[in-house]
Amino acid sequence: MRSFIQKLGPGLLFAGAAIGVSHLVQSTRAGADYGFSLVWALLLVHLFKYPFFQYGPRYAMATGETLLDGYRKIGKWALITYFVITLATMFTIQTAVTIVTAGLAANLFGVTTNPVTWSIIITFICLLILLLGKYRFLDNLMKIIVCVLSVSTVIAVIVAVNGNGQPMSLKQIIPTDIAGITFLIAFMGWMPAPLDVSIWQSLWAIEKRKINKDYDTKQSLFDFNIGYLSTVFLGLFFITLGAVVMHGTGDSFASGASLFASQLIELYTKSLGNFSYLIIALAAFTTMFSTTLTTLDASPRSMVKCSSLLFNRTHKSSYLFWIGLLVTGTLTILLFFLSEMKTLVEIATIVSFITAPFYAVINFALISSKHTPKEWHPSILLKTVSYLGIIFLSGFSIWYLTTL
Repeated sequence: MRSFIQKLGPGLLFAGAAIGVSHLVQSTRAGADYGFSLVWALLLVHLFKYPFFQYGPRYAMATGETLLDGYRKIGKWALITYFVITLATMFTIQTAVTIVTAGLAANLFGVTTNPVTWSIIITFICLLILLLGKYRFLDNLMKIIVCVLSVSTVIAVIVAVNGNGQPMSLKQIIPTDIAGITFLIAFMGWMPAPLDVSIWQSLWAIEKRKINKDYDTKQSLFDFNIGYLSTVFLGLFFITLGAVVMHGTGDSFASGASLFASQLIELYTKSLGNFSYLIIALAAFTTMFSTTLTTLDASPRSMVKCSSLLFNRTHKSSYLFWIGLLVTGTLTILLFFLSEMKTLVEIATIVSFITAPFYAVINFALISSKHTPKEWHPSILLKTVSYLGIIFLSGFSIWYLTTL
């Protein structure tokens, strides 16, 4: 068991980053508004994004370098594109996950109901964890968080299903109205995560090898598959919670973070019983705290690497600069978008989905190129899923843009 646990790391960090807004907010909303009718979207987007996420640790362990190093070999334009996209979205993404976490913390711990105060507290707790504990502590902590998250979510689903006596329809639909299409694209945008998380995966895999010399390509793929499967099952669990507890009640979610969190937990406990409050609140909070922590680490880590490749210079304090910039930008944005959490999440998720084809194409091109050892090139099956994934992601992006 100890050996098995030691093999895990970047895959659980992926799960921690992925199982956040996409699951707690978007999957719950999908279940609440559409019942089980969008399960097809969850399963398809997981299938068609899988290869491009998997290419992150595959390339890193096969070559000993990150995806960003590979992007540079393809062309400087690829690095510049990534730099611009990340700089344009990382503050919004961090703000979105932090404000949701703050709203849940206010409901779980009390003390104050001010989401800005809680956002500051949570941000600085995460900052201390990353600066003092660094990757090794993050690696170990995430194993505990994902375990708590999984157990509490499974218990919540079991309680919800056992307490529901109404038949549920499994009929699948494709929304045709503008609001429905917008939600569908937003839902798939961060399900299970934006495709640029594949770059984070490659960075984490390199860090994992520094503390575990036996962490090789096969172990990294096993580790990733464990984390990826957990995002599939927990996504289905959160849809189930939304469908069983909220679908058909006529309630709609508030846009403010504190009100959203309060409403989410209240709806669950009203249907499942007051005894379930701690389970639901703990599942929700650990979901969002893990995302807040991992994104606060990954965005600066990737920008440090990208800027060093672009400008051919590395400074010891680069990570401090980027994480400080991200913290400052996040707390500043909170003052202007405090009451627009729902809109903020949708903007970030839609941007993530529209840019997904870029990462899909470039990751596939890199893993299939001369820069990757031939023994680690994708199989025929993986190549087929990759081609279908590029068509799927590009098609839905074009469909959304043409229906605006």
